[in-house]
Amino acid sequence: MLTYKNSSSHLRIRQGIYHFVRRVPSDLQQYYKSDRVCLSLKTRSHNHALRTASSIKQRLDDYWLGLRLKEMDIPALHLLVEDGKENEHSSPTILEAADIYLRIKRNSNPTFVRAVKRNTKYLIKALGNKPITAYSSADAASFRDKLFKKNLSLGSVKRILGSLRSIINLVMREMGIEGSNAFANVYLHQGEQEENKRLPILDTSLINLQDACVEKNDQLRWLIALLSDTGMRLAEAVGLHLDDIQLDTDIPHLVIQPHPWRRLKTKSSKRTVPLVGVSLWAAQQVVKHHTEFAFPKYCDGTNTNSNSASAALNKWIKTVIGKEYVIHGLRHGLRDRLRSVECPSDIIDAIGGWTTEGVGQTYGKGYTLEVLTRWLNRITPEELCAPPR
Repeated sequence: MLTYKNSSSHLRIRQGIYHFVRRVPSDLQQYYKSDRVCLSLKTRSHNHALRTASSIKQRLDDYWLGLRLKEMDIPALHLLVEDGKENEHSSPTILEAADIYLRIKRNSNPTFVRAVKRNTKYLIKALGNKPITAYSSADAASFRDKLFKKNLSLGSVKRILGSLRSIINLVMREMGIEGSNAFANVYLHQGEQEENKRLPILDTSLINLQDACVEKNDQLRWLIALLSDTGMRLAEAVGLHLDDIQLDTDIPHLVIQPHPWRRLKTKSSKRTVPLVGVSLWAAQQVVKHHTEFAFPKYCDGTNTNSNSASAALNKWIKTVIGKEYVIHGLRHGLRDRLRSVECPSDIIDAIGGWTTEGVGQTYGKGYTLEVLTRWLNRITPEELCAPPR
């Protein structure tokens, strides 16, 4: 049994032999198999053990500092010059281009701004803060490979490269810069890493999930239930104001519209969605228990934290219907459910807020709530339907 001898020197003694024992800091435990370092000093001399422990402690401190510095962003990274000399290119650096891009876009959405800055930082860390015309196609390919080495999914790599491509394209166009965009045609071999498909939540899995929501009957479960028979995006639901939930009408429905705390993904995302089935039950619970925002845990009138909601919902969903499912599977599932009753694709698009191709689709006022409700009722169990009064 190890016993304390001198806590300040991390010494412990067992059967007369001194040992060095020190807890691994929590931020570095990912590098270790155990939460503490334990070494036999192979001595019975207290003075010798003290000197050896002090030396080990100093070497550990130096090594741990190196690990922390490796993970830390390089200070003044944006001031570095490639090869230690001024670059001959006159175009703005990628960091400057990101600032110009955000200023032109005038999109103050925190998620958008954060993504632009994060993707720019990835590039700078991998290839340096070069002028945007100084990046070569070989640089772009190298950056792609480094992203895959980080075990990022194909979808994530596509989004990062697409973001950088958009930044450079817009800045070059706005500033009249001649040249090519190295990130315009980065090759992505689909076979190298297939993007994980989000499985639609259908049939027995859907019924089990909805039943579990009704049984649990709390804010998180109301959110899942609301999504299940409306096909809304998670951010659309999380950012709902109570005024968006219209229950005292002939056809209960949701008004999906932009708010200062939550923008919509596309123009076609602005719509009205009938409330039927378990989604109607969830909306009634929300209105009964809340006074301003539908889901105040994730929306405070300033920000909408759909990422936090997604993590919590996915964790619970996996315990109910299986680890292969995520919350977005409800949206995929609704589309498949409507297909199964041969619902016209433009009506499906109107319900889910998907962009419909064709100029003709922009004419007129669109489908009425009565029409949308009739199709949604076809995929909802009879006892849960809410037909127009």
